[in-house]
Amino acid sequence: MKDFSNKKIILCKKCLMPSSRPRITFSSSGVCNGCINSIKKKKLNWKKRKDEFLRMIEKVKKKNLTYDCIVPWSGGKDSSAIAYKLKFLYGLNPLLVTFSPMIPTDIGIHNREQMLRLGFDHIFVRPNQRVARYLANRFFIERGNPKIAWDAGINVAPISTAIQLNIPLIFYAEHGESEYGGHVQSKRHQKIRDFSEFLEHQVGDDPRNWVDENVKEKELYPYIYPDTFKIKKLGIKIMYFSYFFYWDILDNYNLIKRKINFKLAPNGRTDGTFSGYDSLDDKIDNLYYYMQFIKFGFGRCVRDCARLIQLGYLDVKKAKSQIKRYDNEFPNTYLKDVLEYLSINNKQFHSIIDKHRNSEIWFKGKNGWQLKQKLL
Repeated sequence: MKDFSNKKIILCKKCLMPSSRPRITFSSSGVCNGCINSIKKKKLNWKKRKDEFLRMIEKVKKKNLTYDCIVPWSGGKDSSAIAYKLKFLYGLNPLLVTFSPMIPTDIGIHNREQMLRLGFDHIFVRPNQRVARYLANRFFIERGNPKIAWDAGINVAPISTAIQLNIPLIFYAEHGESEYGGHVQSKRHQKIRDFSEFLEHQVGDDPRNWVDENVKEKELYPYIYPDTFKIKKLGIKIMYFSYFFYWDILDNYNLIKRKINFKLAPNGRTDGTFSGYDSLDDKIDNLYYYMQFIKFGFGRCVRDCARLIQLGYLDVKKAKSQIKRYDNEFPNTYLKDVLEYLSINNKQFHSIIDKHRNSEIWFKGKNGWQLKQKLL
C-alpha cells in the first residue's frame, strides 16, 4: 500500500486520476502516464500492427485446427467484442473460456447466452466452491480483496485449456498497465502476457503459497499457473488484443449492443458509478471496486471517468460532477449475497473494511470515517 504521509495526492490534469493509483506516475507537468500513453497510441501505426496480426492468424488458419484461438470470456462487452471480431471479421474459430464469476448474476448469464447463440463453442470452468469461498473470505480479511484467487483462475483456465486442446493463440483484452497508467515491464509486455505479468500485475503471489490447514495443494489446481516449459514447447502465444487494435471500451459496447440483446445493470448503472455496461457478471464486483476507494481514496466512478476522458468521450467538468455524485457510493445492491458468500455478518463485514483503510488517507471523526483529502 502506498504511503502518502509526506505528499499530497494530486490529480492528473487531463483525466483526474489520482496519484494514489498503484504504480501510476506523473510527468513534471502533472499528467499521468495513462494519459501520456493514450496520446502516444493515437500516433501509432495501427495499420502496421493490424498487418502483423493478419500475418499471424493466416499461419494459424493454414493449420486447419478445430479451434484457432481462445478468448478468455466473461460475456461482458470487451471480451464479447473481441470474440465477435475474431470470428466474423477475421474468420477464426475461437473457443470461449469462462472462469466462473464468484457470485453469478442473472444479467451475466443472459448476456453470455445471447452471445453464444451467434455460434460459439464455450467452456465454463466452475472451481471447487468450498475452496473458492474459503479463499475469498481469507483474502478479503487478509488483503481487502476477495478476488485474489479468481484473478489467478482467469489467467490459468484459458492457458490450461490451450495446452489440453493444443490451441496456439490466446487473446486477452487490454494491457491495463499501459492503457490506464501503471508499470510497463517492457515493450514486449504490452503485447505478450506471461508468468511475470501473472505474478506482478494479476495475482501478486504464487497460489502454491495458499496451502494451509484448510486447503491442499491439489485443490489449488485451477489457480496454479501451468508449466511455462509446456507453453513454450507447444508454441502457445498469449497476446493482448489491444496491442494490434486501438482499444476503445465504448466502441466495444456499441458493437455488442448492436449484435445481441445486451442487458445493462439494474437501474441502468452499477454501484459507485454512472455507467451500467461494465463488470455485470459478478455480484462481488461492486465490493471489489469499493475496496479500491477504501484503500486508495478513489472509486469506480473515477476509473470510468478517466478512461472516457482519455478516449475523448467525456469532458472534465461533467466528469467532476459524476465523481462527486457517485464515487463514494456504498455497494448495497448485492450486499446480502456477498455476506452469505463470504460467510460473515454485517458487523464483521464493516470491521474488515475499516481494517483496510489507509490511515494516511482516512481519519475517524465525530461523523465517522472521512477522507483527509477530498479529491474534488
